Amino acid sequence: MTIGVDDDESAFSHVDEGKALEKSWIRICSRLKGEVGEVEYRTWLTKIALGPVDGDEITLLLPTRFLRDWVRSQYGDRLSELWNQEVSAIRRVELQVARPGDPVAPPLALEEKTTDASTAPQADSEDAPRVAPEVKSDIAAVLDSRFTFDTFVVGKPNEFAYACARRVAEKPSSVGFNPLFLYGGVGLGKTHLMHAIGAELLQSGTVSVAYMSAEKFMYRFIAAIRSQSTMEFKEQLRSVDVLMIDDLQFLIGKDNTQEEFFHTFNALVDAGRQIIVSADKSPSDLSGLEDRLRTRLGCGMVADIHATTFELRISILESKAAASGVVVPSKVLEFLAHKITSNVRELEGALNRLIAHANLFGRPVTLEATQDVLHDILKAHDRRVTIEEIQKKVAEHWNIRLTDMSSARRARAVARPRQVAMFLAKQLTSRSLPEIGRKFGNRDHTTVMHAVSRVTELMERDTAFAEDVELLRRMLES
Repeated sequence: MTIGVDDDESAFSHVDEGKALEKSWIRICSRLKGEVGEVEYRTWLTKIALGPVDGDEITLLLPTRFLRDWVRSQYGDRLSELWNQEVSAIRRVELQVARPGDPVAPPLALEEKTTDASTAPQADSEDAPRVAPEVKSDIAAVLDSRFTFDTFVVGKPNEFAYACARRVAEKPSSVGFNPLFLYGGVGLGKTHLMHAIGAELLQSGTVSVAYMSAEKFMYRFIAAIRSQSTMEFKEQLRSVDVLMIDDLQFLIGKDNTQEEFFHTFNALVDAGRQIIVSADKSPSDLSGLEDRLRTRLGCGMVADIHATTFELRISILESKAAASGVVVPSKVLEFLAHKITSNVRELEGALNRLIAHANLFGRPVTLEATQDVLHDILKAHDRRVTIEEIQKKVAEHWNIRLTDMSSARRARAVARPRQVAMFLAKQLTSRSLPEIGRKFGNRDHTTVMHAVSRVTELMERDTAFAEDVELLRRMLES
């Protein structure tokens, strides 16, 4: 099918037409990348290769019919316009599927940044750099360069999943690790590990990788059905060395897509290719998946990423703060680690906001500024404070037993934290003094009054003690 408008102008013909066309193609690709964006350009346009010129018509070649049809429908008119603007003698652009033996110039690399002839790919140059195996850009999403093993903070909740991911990155298709199934709650690092595996494999330069979400897999499958190119879709997926599917739970209830994924899964595993899958639950808990698919997913290595611990959250925050170059006091990091406990993404996002605020306004990061800047996030974590929670938090902070809060022990190491807990109970709850006293081993209300007075006095004299009490108050209150 020919794209363009007829014209009687003479055909494009020059002695150095090959090099001239390559220069023009580089400029056209540069304009396209600027118009459609990096992700869309990588996904759909990097596989186009220059074909021959015949009169006023130039041929562009693509590797599959599916990709040809998509480019024709989405970018055909624009390609024709750009070629005509670049080379007025060219009036038609023909999109074809490349065949063995077609005389073509190789596809352009992804990072053309100049129109100089020195950057144009030379079809006859044996010294031209060869592109290493890469993410299958016509079917897959682009990997995020920030998500590597080096930037993944390891702790007890994720150390097993991390070790499994490293093993697969080093030796894909290892016995017992195919498929690798990563599961855990939102924002705990599943996607980070998948991108890290992909980045590590691509650096080796020996395997091809396709990464996509389950949602994208479904949309690609539907598009292939509509364009009657399901065979090309199947061939593309089954030609990769490593297939990574993120958020598999999205396929629950999508029976036809599950069927296609199951057959793709079997074909790749039977061919010795690696499958990596993530979901929010283990295979056995993903009700709505076909039994045969659930069974196959569980036959390899299943690795759980648990909810983060306080220590891991502190490690993550310290790592991110150090990389930012902004001084974030340990009290602020502890405050964030105590307050935002369920989602690492939200935790990192909160820190990023603090750092951005500090950079924009040139102000130091303090507890007060943290509470002000993150008021909306902290408000989402608001809950009614109880005396039991206060006792537990204070006991953890000073490393004493919870039972000491109501015991008769009078040693300072126990009595002082107990007084702080009484002080905070008076500050943060609506309980009366007698009610508070009863929660602390049936103590008299005068004991609570003395505790409040003593803590207030100490906070005025001892800055470090005041900071500890203030930190506890903010963690409980916000």
